[in-house]
Amino acid sequence: MNAAVRRVSIAMMALIVALVANLTYVQVVKGSDYANDPRNPRVLIAEYSNPRGQISADGQLLASSTPTNDALKYLRQYPNGPAFAPVTGYFSQSYGTAGLERAGDPVLAGSDPRLFFRRISDMITGRSPTAGNVVTTINPQMQQVAYNDMAQKHYAGAVVAIEPSTGAILTMVSTPSFDPNPLASHDPAVQKQAWNADGAADPPTMTNRAISQTYPPGSTFKLVDLAAGLQDGITPDTQVTAESRITLPGTTTTLENYNGEHCGPGSNTTTTVADALARSCNTAFATMADQIGADKLRAAAQAFGIGQTDLQIPTQVVPSDIGTLPDAAALAQSGIGQRDVRLTPLQNAEIVATIANGGTRMAPHLIKEIDGPDLSVIDQTQPQKLGQAIPTNVANTIRDLMIGSENLTTGHGSLPGVTIASKTGTAEHGVDSKTTPPHTWYVAFAPAEHPVVAVAVIVENGGHLGDSATGGSVASPIGRDVIAAALQTQR
Repeated sequence: MNAAVRRVSIAMMALIVALVANLTYVQVVKGSDYANDPRNPRVLIAEYSNPRGQISADGQLLASSTPTNDALKYLRQYPNGPAFAPVTGYFSQSYGTAGLERAGDPVLAGSDPRLFFRRISDMITGRSPTAGNVVTTINPQMQQVAYNDMAQKHYAGAVVAIEPSTGAILTMVSTPSFDPNPLASHDPAVQKQAWNADGAADPPTMTNRAISQTYPPGSTFKLVDLAAGLQDGITPDTQVTAESRITLPGTTTTLENYNGEHCGPGSNTTTTVADALARSCNTAFATMADQIGADKLRAAAQAFGIGQTDLQIPTQVVPSDIGTLPDAAALAQSGIGQRDVRLTPLQNAEIVATIANGGTRMAPHLIKEIDGPDLSVIDQTQPQKLGQAIPTNVANTIRDLMIGSENLTTGHGSLPGVTIASKTGTAEHGVDSKTTPPHTWYVAFAPAEHPVVAVAVIVENGGHLGDSATGGSVASPIGRDVIAAALQTQR
């Protein structure tokens, strides 16, 4: 072989090696990236070539796919989209997925292992692959009532309702909400306009405040104080301070009751724990938290799930936290749900659901069952006990004290013949908390004797009442409406 032929052969071999290397890089190294790139039209066409599974609640469709005449054969649709958006999330070719659309994607897309035999059957018979369906635990009537109450008054906040005995999430509302339908459009411009409606890179309406936002719980945290104190020798008749104002230990900073009110009847210097909870006296519970101590208060909080970092419903839940408790002053402030204490609305609902369930904490969950394409049940969520957070007798005592609190709670919507156990909260926040309207809370369960629902409501920044807002005046009517809807659907 002469030199010229040898050089040509070497060049050809180098080109073949380069070609093989490039093919390997494209198909092996980068293959997955290219296949999953949303700009790849083949991926989109394949993803939309078959109908996506349904999301439903108690027979009501929350998300489904309908045929189209364009290249993407099916369009995702959400009846009553904004009311149920915190549950369903969205399915968008430009912005991906969220909520149950993301958590349930393997089922809804038909790739879940539980659908294996169905896929084999489809292959043998030559049928197009069929997806499974997700059935949620949501009670549609309760969800709609909670959403209407929040949205009609343009409140920002969240409502969560749980079935105490099972942990099933019956309501999960977050407002302001969004409509997932434009995000599911096949027109990228329509999707972009919907996504940028808030003028933010991460639109706040897309945030599920029920599980992805934490807030100072204010006086609702006094239930955790009670759980710790009742296990440490405190009783409903234990005397606590009735003073309108105290000085925090080791400081010159004062802490006072709401509106600087004296706690308890008359001018007595002390009152009972039962009366202090009913009147929501800050001075009494700040002092009680200091007496209980940081270790016992933190242990009680952890027993209710505060601090858990791996909770999924199946969507990931942001952890709640009571913060650091470095000294007696910090402990006193934390005891009334201020300083660094932060809870999600779901966590606050879990606390009252646990009390309602005799102290047994159940795993909160949003999926009731997984159905096959023919709507046959192929998997079902079984209630899961997460532990005995507090003894049953302690839970029953807290229940009785919460009934006393409800009896002194303002706001409309009381339910004749129904005993509610509740606690309100009016939580300071912001850089200058004295000039910032408070967050308002209402947590409750009913009927108190045989609870079927536990609810947590938060309305941010005082709702329509601003600086004068309280948990009783703003949040409690919403909670009672949700309870009424729950009891109506039980009949």
